Amino acid sequence: MHCRHCNTELKHEFVDLVSSPPANSFLSHEELNEPEVYYPLKLYVCHECFLVQIDEYKKATEIFNNDYIYYSSFSKSWLEHAKRYTEMMQERFGINEDSMVVEIASNDGYLLQYFKEKNVSVLGIEPTRNTAAEAVKKGISTITDYFSKKLAVRLGLKANLLIGNNVLAHVPDINDFVSGMKMLLADDGIITMEFPHLLKLVEECQFDTIYHEHFSYLSFISVKRIFEAQGLEMFDVQEISTHGGSLRIFAKHAGNQKHQVTPNVENLLQKEEAAGLKNIGSYADFQSKVSKIKYDFLLFLLEKKKEGKRIAAYGAAAKGNTFLNYCGVVGTELIEFAVDASPYKQNKYLPGSHIPVVNEYKIKEQKPDYVVILPWNLRDEISKQLSYIGDWGGQFVTCIPDLKVISPKKAVQDNVSAQKLEEVEK
Repeated sequence: MHCRHCNTELKHEFVDLVSSPPANSFLSHEELNEPEVYYPLKLYVCHECFLVQIDEYKKATEIFNNDYIYYSSFSKSWLEHAKRYTEMMQERFGINEDSMVVEIASNDGYLLQYFKEKNVSVLGIEPTRNTAAEAVKKGISTITDYFSKKLAVRLGLKANLLIGNNVLAHVPDINDFVSGMKMLLADDGIITMEFPHLLKLVEECQFDTIYHEHFSYLSFISVKRIFEAQGLEMFDVQEISTHGGSLRIFAKHAGNQKHQVTPNVENLLQKEEAAGLKNIGSYADFQSKVSKIKYDFLLFLLEKKKEGKRIAAYGAAAKGNTFLNYCGVVGTELIEFAVDASPYKQNKYLPGSHIPVVNEYKIKEQKPDYVVILPWNLRDEISKQLSYIGDWGGQFVTCIPDLKVISPKKAVQDNVSAQKLEEVEK
């Protein structure tokens, strides 16, 4: 395997999560009796450009197909995040009725709807037809295709604001993708992209964010280099809380003097280098940390089941499927069911573990002693929603970066404290 950016031969293994089915390949009841395909889940780090990556074991066109099951609009906190972003871009950069805003991987129109409300011209580019259809229902013009340099040429338009949230990591040919963005960007236009931050993955052992949809795991060091290779310059970067810790980058054409480079760029480069992200040896002990989380979780499940406790899970997210498959949790013996708000996942089964996905009423009906919050990055939102489990003595469990058992009362207190801190920071 060679680096997808600089073509260096990859020799340094970052982590091996053995094999699992694609994280969003949910199963119908009939499919439970059919063979399930597992693919390797092993990551390497490039010693030249420090891009952490997985091989394209399953083709992107097979993963992002017309039955793609992730709809962005089912997360209230994500919608709020999108709305705040829209307001920030209008205030800071003057995005208005005369602007052209294009979003790559626009999903169900969760973000562009807020620009459209302000009478801004928008265009979504989304390869999965089912999610794109939802955007069209909202009146958002959407092209159903994979973004590439070839598509950028065919579109022949120029975007004042070009957006890509949680898509850069999903691209197998990252050089072609960034080259296409440069072609689509107006002379004084802005690119913003958000993606999970490799530094957070390493520091907090967020190994469950590793799955076949994510071909790359991105540091600012590597992304800056990839963009510069295509004639794009970073002029700002923000560390944001989404997905357990992400980066929002701001890029422009190299030589564009309209947007000055902020100190945030150099500060984050120094922060990543101080954390060892430019030292190949810093990646060596990640596997042992991952193994410890697995052992702690399995021990918890076994001890509680021996005590006769009932355990359910909340959130049929891709990260949860990576986590359960790596831990070897299969069937309903340890975790009886998983709840998810999306009707597109309900009445199906998690890939690999085959745990049934149900509506939230099942928690109220079965009254489990523990609810494992699999999308730990949404702990505050979920614990607030399910605070009623405290009525029968139920407790929440999170496992990343370490195993914690949390009472609903404590979760509410933590939520209030976090909200106060956020208000102070604003």
